[in-house]
Amino acid sequence: MKIEHLVRSSPWSLMLALLAAALLLATAAACGGNDKEGPAGTGTPTGAGSPTATTSAEAAPGISDTEILLGAEVILSGSMGAVYATIPGATNAYFKYINETQGGVCGRKIVYQYEDNQDNPAVAVEVARKLVEQDKVFAMVGSLGDSPHPASWEYLNDKGVPDILVSAAAHRFGADAENHPWTVQMIPSYFVEGVLFGQYISENLPGKTVAVLHGDNAGGIDAMNGLKEGLDPSKNEIVGEEIADYAAISINSQIANLKKSNADIMVAFSSPGFAAQALKVADRMGWDPEWFIDYTSADDMMFQFVSPKLLEGAITFQATKMADWRDDPAVAKHYEIMQKYGGPAPSNFTIYAQVLAETAVDILSRTCDNLTRDGLMQAVESTTNFHTDLMLDEVSVSFSDTDHTGLQTGRMLKATIAPNGKGKWEYFGPLVQFK
Repeated sequence: MKIEHLVRSSPWSLMLALLAAALLLATAAACGGNDKEGPAGTGTPTGAGSPTATTSAEAAPGISDTEILLGAEVILSGSMGAVYATIPGATNAYFKYINETQGGVCGRKIVYQYEDNQDNPAVAVEVARKLVEQDKVFAMVGSLGDSPHPASWEYLNDKGVPDILVSAAAHRFGADAENHPWTVQMIPSYFVEGVLFGQYISENLPGKTVAVLHGDNAGGIDAMNGLKEGLDPSKNEIVGEEIADYAAISINSQIANLKKSNADIMVAFSSPGFAAQALKVADRMGWDPEWFIDYTSADDMMFQFVSPKLLEGAITFQATKMADWRDDPAVAKHYEIMQKYGGPAPSNFTIYAQVLAETAVDILSRTCDNLTRDGLMQAVESTTNFHTDLMLDEVSVSFSDTDHTGLQTGRMLKATIAPNGKGKWEYFGPLVQFK
């Protein structure tokens, strides 16, 4: 695996409906009755992640003559909720915008019902079960959270319910299309980010030693494995590794242990809160390595937690335009949509959320002739180089029946200090793509 630089270069009558139903029942009886998608979406995809086509006459849960009901289990409460609740809120605001300005999709309004998974796997699967079995959602779109989603994705794949554009970055959510064909991942996996960081370090900072802080979940392990794969061991040695328990309050001891390594570079694959804490604790201890921090921290809110002077020079990664690019027409439009349709205050998180929503609208618009769960997955897997104006130039989203990760391109970001003394993220270097 490597990072490569890119070079710019009509309604049915009652009679017809009854006839169609009779034909479908006869076909099901002849085949043993096992191929029809049930009320809970129990159709089973065949092949390596390629859901089988169904006829448009089949009724799909969550689809009426006027609405498409979508669901999501997301983090709305707790320490992570303060940051991540803005994502489903912004996604919903964009769907409201599409409903008002375009009449929705396929002549139907999008209804987005998202509920709190409390960052808890047990709650996540119960929320998913409620949305699917009680509320009868058509699909899950934009579920969020690396810790809670492993429970719900097993349930959704067992039930044959589309689980698309997931905002969970553990590598398995996009890399296991064969065994989990109903799930596709929107954000870059932490493994991808780890490889990218590793290659950047070995290409640009040879000879420097590396210390790593990562979470105690699958995403943290993915990031560490990616970093090891991306680094050239003949150029850079990992001299310290510590694991952050996300249930803990402090990571002082982990930073103290990493300081003992006297590493030149510190890579923090962690939540924004822990990244900010790590920077401040290291500074108090008199340790000043070069910092690489997870892309979830690539937002202006970091300058509220950490002074611009302390954060200056920290490197991360992103694929979208920055929320402070107010002069950019697409970003200005984003501010307008968020304000008019009840979205949260714009941030880099809400920019990403609108990109997710725009991708969902594009996929749904290509499902109108086959508005079934299988039809939706066929549209997902035929997505090729989809680009929105909120993405960086040349960044796009593609899926296939074997590749279920969307964003795999972007650029490096560096924390800088603007002339007014405020912190600012600035892109640098060429576009990179994971291969």
